[in-house]
Amino acid sequence: MSQKNDNFVDKTFTVIANIILKIFPASKEEKQAFSYYKTGMSAQANGDYAEALDNYYEALKLEEDPYDRSFIFYNIGLIYGSNGEYIHALEYYHKAIELNFCLPQALNNIAIIYHYQGVKAIENNYSELSTYMFDKAAQYWLQALQIAPDNYIEAQNWLKTTGRLSQSI
Repeated sequence: MSQKNDNFVDKTFTVIANIILKIFPASKEEKQAFSYYKTGMSAQANGDYAEALDNYYEALKLEEDPYDRSFIFYNIGLIYGSNGEYIHALEYYHKAIELNFCLPQALNNIAIIYHYQGVKAIENNYSELSTYMFDKAAQYWLQALQIAPDNYIEAQNWLKTTGRLSQSI
């Protein structure tokens, strides 16, 4: 049933995106950039990360709008993160939030990477490094929660249990 719903959503998105491309008053480059972005999203959803990256990079060559570019950078970060390439993921998440500081999902993903590195540091008996990584994770989760206070419940619980939740949220 879930696969059926996913296919419906994908098909609906494609139909709506194609209609928007036809009626939206945009330049040829903007439409082409959106087409690459849409194709990249489809490839990413299907797990074809190499094709998705190719399309996202092509979209970046054409897309000039900072807001739209931020989502392209975010999606590139998602791919690198899911492939375990955390340095590249962080690079693209930071590019995304430089252009669009209201991307709590990018801040959350940065925090997740730092938290994961903190866990790895503990496993390898690097106590000071783990504290540093956990503090960095907290910093980004607090920023994400400033933007989206009702999201990231697990992060909120972790922040509370570790004494890192500030009263400013």
